[in-house]
Amino acid sequence: MSGLSLLATSFDPLYAHGVHLAEVIIVVVKVVVVFAALMVAVMMMIWFERKVISDMQARIGPNRAGPFGLLQSLADGVKLFFKEDLVPDQADRVVFKLAPYLSILPAFLAFAIVPIGGYVTVAGHRFELQVADPPIGILFLLAMSAISVYGVMLAGWSSGSKYPLLGSVRASAQMISYEAALGMTVTTVVLLSGTLSTRGIVADQASTFFASWNLIRAGIVPFLVFFVAVTAETNRPPFDLVEADSELVGGFNTEYSSLRFALFYLAEFMNTITMSAVVVTLFLGGPDGPTAHVMILDWLIPILWFLGKTLIFLFAAVWLRGALPRLRYDQLMDLGWKVLIPVSLAWMLIVASALVWHWWCLVVAAALAVVGGLLWRAIRVGRLRTGDEPVGGVVVR
Repeated sequence: MSGLSLLATSFDPLYAHGVHLAEVIIVVVKVVVVFAALMVAVMMMIWFERKVISDMQARIGPNRAGPFGLLQSLADGVKLFFKEDLVPDQADRVVFKLAPYLSILPAFLAFAIVPIGGYVTVAGHRFELQVADPPIGILFLLAMSAISVYGVMLAGWSSGSKYPLLGSVRASAQMISYEAALGMTVTTVVLLSGTLSTRGIVADQASTFFASWNLIRAGIVPFLVFFVAVTAETNRPPFDLVEADSELVGGFNTEYSSLRFALFYLAEFMNTITMSAVVVTLFLGGPDGPTAHVMILDWLIPILWFLGKTLIFLFAAVWLRGALPRLRYDQLMDLGWKVLIPVSLAWMLIVASALVWHWWCLVVAAALAVVGGLLWRAIRVGRLRTGDEPVGGVVVR
């Protein structure tokens, strides 16, 4: 893609005539609306997760606060707001109080670059339904994903207790192992789209509905790796070793109470929503989909497509929580270092070879298959020698 094409895909028409008071007001309104929508979405996500899991487990779920229990999350928030705020004697008070905000901020900033619709015109000003579209949006996304663990790490360290510290150390190790696989799958998408702009990536998938999505063009494997990696990044089950209540009492947030305790849960659910939206943007065309050419619906239908696709991944996250047991920590590390990283690296090389050498990618794929087979064999032999190879469904030690 040429430099002019890159510029065209990453330029918001709102700033075509410069930045004046009207443009500033529109940006502020977009920020406020997106923040409010995310807050409401988090509340609804908590209710949605409780209801779906209760249906899976033949229970009723929340049904007292509001119709169908819709106000249960609001009631929980009000309750936590008025609970006593505790700070341990051995805690670093400044860092202890700052950590929850460092957890929630990256989730919101990452969502800011996600396109949730097409273009709209208000009072003669045409702009994107997106808070910001920087030319290096993907790099910004990776940066926000990487620093999101700082809040968890600082919370565990500043609590002055060993169990929160163990949870935060687990979070750091987990982030490192899955961030590498996540980064390589994103690199695969960037190679296919030829741009770092999220709006450009969505536009590159919009030529033919479904067939031009990166889910198909990349060969499905990067999508699967990315979905597993973001599930681990957001500490969602079955990768919630950071807050394993059976081992660590409650993990990194054990010593927190009141509003700061609520902020950590808010950050986790907001991260889940943000990463689901990112998956839709990178692999499923974002707001792309068939639309009716009606004046009112031209801007509304893409938003509905985006919300519908995102809801599918939110349901999948809840489904995984209700269906799968928590992994052991060694299984978590094995999956990240011995499976996801080699697979994502190999697939990225295959895609790059196909883009540059075309048929030579078959040679690269064959070579990588041989290397992968040797790696799998080495892992299996190592497990047999250490007694970690499962025999009859039981791990023998």
